[in-house]
Amino acid sequence: MSAPAPPTGTILIADDNRVNQLLLGRGLEQEGHTVVFAEHGGEALELLRQQHFDLMLLDVLMPELDGYGVLEELKHDPHLRDIPVVVTSALDELDSVVRCLEMGAEDYLTKPVNPVLLSARINASLEKKRLRDQQRELISRFATKEVAEDLLTSGFSLGGKYVDASAMFCDIRSFTTITEAREPAETIELLNDYYTLMMDAINCESGIVNQMVGDGLMAIFGAPLPREDHRRAAVLAARQMIDLIRLFNEEQAARDKVQIQIGVGIASGRVIAGYTGTHHRATYTCVGDTVNIAARLESHTKVVRRPILIDEETRRGLDDGIAIEPQGELLMKGKTEPINVYAVLVDSLVAESA
Repeated sequence: MSAPAPPTGTILIADDNRVNQLLLGRGLEQEGHTVVFAEHGGEALELLRQQHFDLMLLDVLMPELDGYGVLEELKHDPHLRDIPVVVTSALDELDSVVRCLEMGAEDYLTKPVNPVLLSARINASLEKKRLRDQQRELISRFATKEVAEDLLTSGFSLGGKYVDASAMFCDIRSFTTITEAREPAETIELLNDYYTLMMDAINCESGIVNQMVGDGLMAIFGAPLPREDHRRAAVLAARQMIDLIRLFNEEQAARDKVQIQIGVGIASGRVIAGYTGTHHRATYTCVGDTVNIAARLESHTKVVRRPILIDEETRRGLDDGIAIEPQGELLMKGKTEPINVYAVLVDSLVAESA
């Protein structure tokens, strides 16, 4: 059996010497790589932010921005710091080698570069990048985009911090009654359709779904990535959810299948956000009074027969384009002061009582 072909990729050569560019580029193209050139560090960074590269060959001594400056920029950019960098320089001083490696370079080769050694370093770096890309893809597959980005940029650690966010709870009205009259396959299909629609609406407003239990879900807006307008985003997502359920019910009715109604509760304020669980199994979540209020508001939709209820803190973040209606006060268990409750008005679909 023949050995697998070495990996190929798109390589950026940052070198102000045209002869070095052409000679390096010719050898790399003969090995199947795609090559792009940059005359100085500033141009290299601009190209890195404009298009995809698998690796960069970086000279140290360049005009405008030298190789050290480029490495410094890459180290602090979460979107670029995983790009492998092999330094190729006429400087053979130990201090320069150590400095570049400490700043994140994969290797440091002195000019004139041995083509066999360069090829080996490039192949090894491309393989490491391929494995890192696979890791990123796996994390993104089992976590939301925002949580995946947080994990890849900040790393994983159990613990939490205070953040300002909006919590949302949603579930299907009378779901137990619905399931009792249907086959298991039909119930699961209904749940899958429901979650598909709800997640799309939540993702459209940069929220994350961090809990799914039966027919209920919890979503967070404003964490792990901060967002100033998280209150408005949560309410807009809820309105999209109601509208999608309305359209879904029209299709269900045309197929003579069960229709569903949902209730959504939203509360905003300070929460404790972070990864909970163990080092073997953990999830990103939020806890605190704000989360408890959101869950209580979702339950209260059954009482006031309104599909979306919000608290006073959420209402403060809304503009005049979102119509609301006061629903009186609600006393939370364990609290001495009631909270003001508001219904977000929608064109149709009133939540049914359980």
